[in-house]
Amino acid sequence: MRKIVDIQKKLLPDLLQVMEKRYDILHRINLAGMIGRRTLAANVDMTERVLRAELELLRAQGLLDMAPSGMTLSASGKQLVEEMEPIVKELFGLSDMEDRMREAFGLKRVIIVPGNSDESDHTKMELGRAGSRVLRTSLSSGDVVAVMGGSTMARMASQFSNPSQLKDNWFVPARGGLGESVDYQANTIAAELAKRTGARYRMLHVPDHLSEEAYQTIMQEPNVREVVDMIRGARIVVHGIGDAVTMARRRKLSEETKEELVKDGALAEAFGYYFDRTGKVVHRMATAGLRLDDIEAAGLVIGIAGGQSKGEAIASVMRFGHDDVLVTDEAAASEALKHV
Repeated sequence: MRKIVDIQKKLLPDLLQVMEKRYDILHRINLAGMIGRRTLAANVDMTERVLRAELELLRAQGLLDMAPSGMTLSASGKQLVEEMEPIVKELFGLSDMEDRMREAFGLKRVIIVPGNSDESDHTKMELGRAGSRVLRTSLSSGDVVAVMGGSTMARMASQFSNPSQLKDNWFVPARGGLGESVDYQANTIAAELAKRTGARYRMLHVPDHLSEEAYQTIMQEPNVREVVDMIRGARIVVHGIGDAVTMARRRKLSEETKEELVKDGALAEAFGYYFDRTGKVVHRMATAGLRLDDIEAAGLVIGIAGGQSKGEAIASVMRFGHDDVLVTDEAAASEALKHV
């Protein structure tokens, strides 16, 4: 495929530009679910007159369904978007970047979406969609899936679907709440994933940040212990990645602890652990959720994070060496590769 794309770039560059433009239109409609022409025109940076002609062509091909309330992709349109993704990755050079990331960090699989999540809400949506697809295709009957909190995880959950009901699967929070927006807490995300697929879920109603004494006390509660045992036995773990100082602030760590993190060179945070640029754990929090031993024992660990600002943090966590799959965006991958 790569050779064919290279030939097309040389002989038919205009054709490829048209294909990229029409793919972009279909792709944005697919992400939105339903969208009006005026909103779509702003998203793809076209005048409504030019876009109208493109939409009529796509509708005539049976790829679009148009109604007064907005446009949606037909079944054929959705299938075409999915089939075109490998070609589009070749056009953007993302396939090469995926190979480089996989080799650099010893990963089994890397999925890179175009753009920069720091600057584009469209890229954030695509990152969530790509993450949800990886999770969906990785599930087996009876799996327990532990999910972390965060805005990226929330976007992944909002786009998750499965053609059949997952009655034998469980979604559980990988840890307690952050004390921030309930929409981004692991409990909420686990519940959302379950409700969208007919699966079952359990919640962990404990604070995310515990003193050692509080941790020992709360772990004596039978209900908490039961949920924690399920979490720590999860086959699949899905997590985000954050900047160390930003996450320390969100977790309301003491000023003394934050100063220690900076002194120890902490760059990244994932599943409650803080990592330096070599992937070494420099700080951990007492939590009733997943521990490093549980992550190491999990059958599949999926990291989902994007944005250029997180590139070095992503490289740090990937050096830790226990992720199997990384879903990220072009800007984050490019930045991460600078720190190989």
